[in-house]
Amino acid sequence: MITANPLLGTFLHAIGALSSSACYAPQKKVNRWSWQTYWITQAAFCWFLLPILGAVLTIPNIIEVLSEAPRGAMLASYLLGMAYGIGGTAFNISIRYIGFSLTYAIAVGLSSVLGTLIPPLVRGTLVQSFSKEGSGWVMTGIVIGIVGIALCGVAGRLKEMYLQTKDEKTEFSMFKGLMLSLLAGVLSAVYGFALEAGEPIADVASAHGAGVWRGNIVYIFANTGAFVTTAIYCMFLHIKHKTLGELIELPAGPEKASLPLNFGMAALTGVLWYGQFFFYNLGHVRMGEYKFTSWAIHMIMLVLFSNAVAILFREWKDCRRSTKSTIGVALAVLVLAVLALTYGNYLGGQRA
Repeated sequence: MITANPLLGTFLHAIGALSSSACYAPQKKVNRWSWQTYWITQAAFCWFLLPILGAVLTIPNIIEVLSEAPRGAMLASYLLGMAYGIGGTAFNISIRYIGFSLTYAIAVGLSSVLGTLIPPLVRGTLVQSFSKEGSGWVMTGIVIGIVGIALCGVAGRLKEMYLQTKDEKTEFSMFKGLMLSLLAGVLSAVYGFALEAGEPIADVASAHGAGVWRGNIVYIFANTGAFVTTAIYCMFLHIKHKTLGELIELPAGPEKASLPLNFGMAALTGVLWYGQFFFYNLGHVRMGEYKFTSWAIHMIMLVLFSNAVAILFREWKDCRRSTKSTIGVALAVLVLAVLALTYGNYLGGQRA
């Protein structure tokens, strides 16, 4: 039996969110690769190779577990993972129309609410969950988190508008971007459902002594599903733009580039992104009475650390003072949200 420890669980969620927040930094070192070449390479690591390797290394008797696990749970987790992969694609296309900040605020904000509240609602345990000690703090934390995410979106949009040159050609379309970011938010929340659907598989892993690593077996199905839809879209782009050859030979260009370095940076991106899944599971199993809040905690911390990393890389240095003040307030609000959620989980753990 896994002992509940919400404080340790929150700390592990923080490690996962920080890992995910830093995963785009290696991309700055990638040159003369199209987006689809970089994306399919890192996806092969974070959504295919590493989930399989992680399960093999941490799940005892994995062959027996897979043979005993219910096929319906495997299929449901895989299909929901495919939907999550579509959400990731919609997210990236949305950025083209309304920018990174608005897309992030809308998609992540919606995902954090839906991914947190819908699973217990479907199970019929939502009302019961919010009648326990500490539930007021949990709900307050979720609400504050949504406000903080929205403020980050406002600050980011102000930054994008200020730094955008008058000559720059843009494809700005609020309608297209809004529709795509809403789709991304809904389908990103589906990832939580993919993990939920895979719980019977994790139960079999627990019976074989997997302990806190039990969730790693589910990633074989949920993450592989996401990889398939991502790979299909990337291959479509490769065929359309005739860029598949970039995987074996770099195209000519003015930038200094190295094929091994590109592969190494894409692999590092995949490792950092997989780190969020790895630590998410370790945090989730320790959350006790309010285990369903894992998704909200992860999403809020993801936005918090992503913007903190952006400040560290001096991405806000040329902005107006009012924009810097807005992002400062937003980060403070996100910290309050994390503290409220952590305290609520702590009270729930004390009660248990």
